[in-house]
Amino acid sequence: MFGPIVAATLLALAVLSLFYALRGFTPQRDPLESRLREYGLSDYIRGGKVKEEPQARPRFALIVRMLHGFGLSEKLAHMLKRADVPLTAAELVVAMLLLGAVGFGVGVWRANGAVGLVAGVLAAIAPLFYLKFAEGRRRAKFINQLPDLLTLLVGSLRAGYGLSQAIDLVAHEVPPPAGKEFAIVMRAVGLGVPLQRALDGMAERIGSDDLDLMVTAINVQYEMGGNLSTVLETISETIRERVRVLREVQVLTAQQRLTGTILAFIPVGLSIGLAIARPGYFDPFFEPGMVRILPIMAISMMVVGFGLIQMIVNIKV
Repeated sequence: MFGPIVAATLLALAVLSLFYALRGFTPQRDPLESRLREYGLSDYIRGGKVKEEPQARPRFALIVRMLHGFGLSEKLAHMLKRADVPLTAAELVVAMLLLGAVGFGVGVWRANGAVGLVAGVLAAIAPLFYLKFAEGRRRAKFINQLPDLLTLLVGSLRAGYGLSQAIDLVAHEVPPPAGKEFAIVMRAVGLGVPLQRALDGMAERIGSDDLDLMVTAINVQYEMGGNLSTVLETISETIRERVRVLREVQVLTAQQRLTGTILAFIPVGLSIGLAIARPGYFDPFFEPGMVRILPIMAISMMVVGFGLIQMIVNIKV
């Protein structure tokens, strides 16, 4: 009589042990992490590092694994996040490969293999330059909004709002990109992320010393206490004066920056135009012998000259 009961009990314990073992070998995901991914807040996962999920895009799984293997996934994802481009690292790599293939095909069709190789490389790396440009433009817009944003934040605090309420007001009243970034902060706070961590994530995405100063002041106030509105008002005046001086410097150096850009891109544009209009025009420069040094020297001198001009006109304020 007790035999079947003992056998059933042992079988139940074996099944429970099997499921417990499988649970131990299966990676567990934090519910907060899942919700953050669902709302596009992957910046706050695993210490603020952006991670690509290999299962997120099955058709790009091989590219995702390769990016993880070379350690490029986080870097590309961070660049995309800073530039506010709604792509994954794998999608960016696919776009770069397609552009490179198109550039190589057009170059070979209109000229030769060497021109095609150069055109393919330039077309492939063009998205990276665009990301840097978009990141700088977005950062500049955010910095220009920061003094008025801080003024609104100080007024809200003096009117009796809490810090979270004041940030929520900024998120609704200030246009992008600042309003969008503060909306992401409030969304993260609503999902359980501490306000200090959410602000640190925003500062990491923007990459501005002025924003770092504001976030540091808020974090210190959280730890030590004090009159936050007075501190933020002082920071607002400092940033406003810095932005004014920076604009004056940009006006004074506009001609030099434009000259450097024109001098750098006119030879490239003329070379591409001549290669397309007259195929084979540059073939003598790629024949065996010392003549191949000429295009290498020309490209090197243009890069060095453009870099020197940018270093001269890049005045830190």
